[in-house]
Amino acid sequence: MSTTWSMHEAEDLRSRIQGAVVAADDPGYDAARALWNAMIDRRPLAVVRAAGDADVAATIAFARRHGLDLAVRSGGHNVAGNGSVDDGIVLDLGDLTQVTVDPQAGTVRVQGGATLKDVDAATAPHDLAVPIGVVSGTGVAGLTLGGGVGWLTRAHGLTADNLVAAELVTADGTTVVASDTENPDLLWALKGGGGNFGVVTSFTFRAYPLGPTVLGGNFVYGADRWREAWHALEEWTRDLPDAMTTITTTTTPPPMMEMGDQPLLLVGFAWASPDRALGESLVERLRRAAPPDAEEVGDVAWVEWQSAFDALVPKGVRAYWRNTSFDRLDDDVIDVLVRRGQEQTWVGTAFDVHHLGGAYGRVAEDATPFPNRAARYWLNVYGFWTDAADDDDRVAFVRGFSRDMEPFATGGQYVNFQGAEATGHRALDPAVTFGPEKYRRLVEVKRRFDPENVFRINHNIPPA
Repeated sequence: MSTTWSMHEAEDLRSRIQGAVVAADDPGYDAARALWNAMIDRRPLAVVRAAGDADVAATIAFARRHGLDLAVRSGGHNVAGNGSVDDGIVLDLGDLTQVTVDPQAGTVRVQGGATLKDVDAATAPHDLAVPIGVVSGTGVAGLTLGGGVGWLTRAHGLTADNLVAAELVTADGTTVVASDTENPDLLWALKGGGGNFGVVTSFTFRAYPLGPTVLGGNFVYGADRWREAWHALEEWTRDLPDAMTTITTTTTPPPMMEMGDQPLLLVGFAWASPDRALGESLVERLRRAAPPDAEEVGDVAWVEWQSAFDALVPKGVRAYWRNTSFDRLDDDVIDVLVRRGQEQTWVGTAFDVHHLGGAYGRVAEDATPFPNRAARYWLNVYGFWTDAADDDDRVAFVRGFSRDMEPFATGGQYVNFQGAEATGHRALDPAVTFGPEKYRRLVEVKRRFDPENVFRINHNIPPA
């Protein structure tokens, strides 16, 4: 959609907003519109930095009145670039970062613009943690609304599984509460259905005792050891206690990591239990099964561990991702993982295999929109690079990897690991992603809270 946009419209918008409004001819416009994924280069008419709920409602009303597309941004870390839009309005929640911890209740209230770093900084002094993701600059809102996979997934489930309440501004400007007692269907839809239903201005999560340090580390393997390591990992993960979450990464490390210039396999693990002896015995069991070429294992501050992967995906890279779930680590799957890992010789682009089960797998399939609770593993191929000249080759690599894994896929797509494609190979189709019954429920909630599909700059669930 489009409208006549002039200084008059910009001033009209500014008059309704307590926060900042940055239009295309203002200083700082390029910085205000920039996203984490530099492949997404969109030029909104204005970026609104909301100062509170009133600004959120006013921005929604302005966009509707002028027939403008509206994009909502939390951390701006979404690989699909859903935090921006051409010739529309960006509602940026980045100034709404307050985190309030209630240690007695074991809950944490988080404003809609907070990042993972903000949450960890607030909860760590109380020796508490909310299950969140693995890159500290990620926005809590987008992470939660898509699901939220990280270092506590097996111990306590997805971020969305631990959402107990939310406040959001709907398309008509009304602030509503979603909880088990108020609008429970809306709370259900927010646990993985994306930003389709309104602008969430605050989340309330369950928190769990943790820290101040955890037993964490990485086993590092050169390419000649990968098959051995994958086979050992398959055996090791069969009966792990819930407190052990493992993310296995294949990457050519950047120079700042001082790990050489050849592709490496990193078996990363975090032990979310005070039983240190049991954790060490589990680590030793893997060490004996597949002795690493190098390792770094020990007590690490939780906030440090939560930002340890930041260097792999700096802001401003070019990025294209694909993902799939699978249940096997047999020779056929390992052949694909090893071959594709050995081809991945450039700095930038990596892939993670998340070991699931535990608390994640015990959540009933219909308890949230998130797909495939039976999955044993989830693969995320996250292509990233810096030179636009590499776009075609890097995208082709990720797509080819995705095709190679199709014979082993067990269903469902994780929307936070999915790019913006509307067509083509493995484009995200919500009806397929969520399955027919979950999709029907999501459409019903969408019709109730956003019948005109105002919130459509996302992995969209149309109301019809």
